[in-house]
Amino acid sequence: MKKYDRQITLSERKKDFVKVGFFESFLVHPEVSITIPVVLLFIFFSIASPSFLTAYNIFNLTRNVGLYGFVAIAQALVIVGGGMNLSIGAIGGLAVVATGYFIQVQGFSPVVAVIIALSVGLAAGALNGMIITKIGVNSFVATLATLFIFTGIIYGITKGYPYTKIPGSFTIVGRDGMWGLPYIFWLMIGTLCFIFYVFNFRRFGRWLLAIGGNKEAARVSGINVDRIILLSHVLSGLFAAVAGVLWVSRMGSAQPAIGQEWLIISFAAAIIGGTSLSGGSISAWGLLMGSIIIVLIRNGLILIGTDIYFEQTYLGLIVLLAVTVDRIRALYYKRE
Repeated sequence: MKKYDRQITLSERKKDFVKVGFFESFLVHPEVSITIPVVLLFIFFSIASPSFLTAYNIFNLTRNVGLYGFVAIAQALVIVGGGMNLSIGAIGGLAVVATGYFIQVQGFSPVVAVIIALSVGLAAGALNGMIITKIGVNSFVATLATLFIFTGIIYGITKGYPYTKIPGSFTIVGRDGMWGLPYIFWLMIGTLCFIFYVFNFRRFGRWLLAIGGNKEAARVSGINVDRIILLSHVLSGLFAAVAGVLWVSRMGSAQPAIGQEWLIISFAAAIIGGTSLSGGSISAWGLLMGSIIIVLIRNGLILIGTDIYFEQTYLGLIVLLAVTVDRIRALYYKRE
């Protein structure tokens, strides 16, 4: 079996790190190739801006890392199985609107509103998964269609107006923290630990990796491919909804526009973090580093006075670079 078609264990990676050269280690270990740029960017912005290392900026930076981390997780859970979810931002938007609507309009308690919002995310993810597995529609086409459907529902309900009557108690998670770092960041770290555990020690994670590596081989080996793909989309919808609820907690209002920019962020953070576009690989550490590098660039460019109107250009270049590195890594494994 080719090296590219199987999962590399941690012990094998350590042996490979000794065998290969410095450049090749970047290809064998995506965690290395993403950690070094994060460190270099952190040093650069620390020197370039005296405001970068302030407690306020670090708190704000790590809070955004937490939010983007959940968005990246939502995308990575689908990519690792060989698909994609273009409707992540719209699902997050549905959760945002559900939270605001049931708190402000229906007068429900925040706890009930959050449960409903997360249920909406689960249902939206399940709808994506059903269209893909039961009807056989390609994930790109299916989630592109639901992107427009969900976005239409968002603006049809809100008419473009936000829900602003969010109780102050609801913003504690989004605005407060402990040990100098926001609660959102700690929640994301705990979630990434769970992701690491699932993909290293649980059957669902190993099966999803196998499906991403070779779907037909996984099907022949007895894995219920459709059920695993469906579950991956359900979990993707759940984590997108979690990101939406946390965004409301941070902002103190439910803005219908929340989630519109998540698509590029979700792909950028996931792919930069080592989640292969062709499926079959995922790294919890890489997702953390990918989220950090996106936030560092967005935050640092503002602090050093760069024209923010070119921000999308920078993010697009980052995604292009990440895809290029992913392609080089894939060719390297095929060569082996």
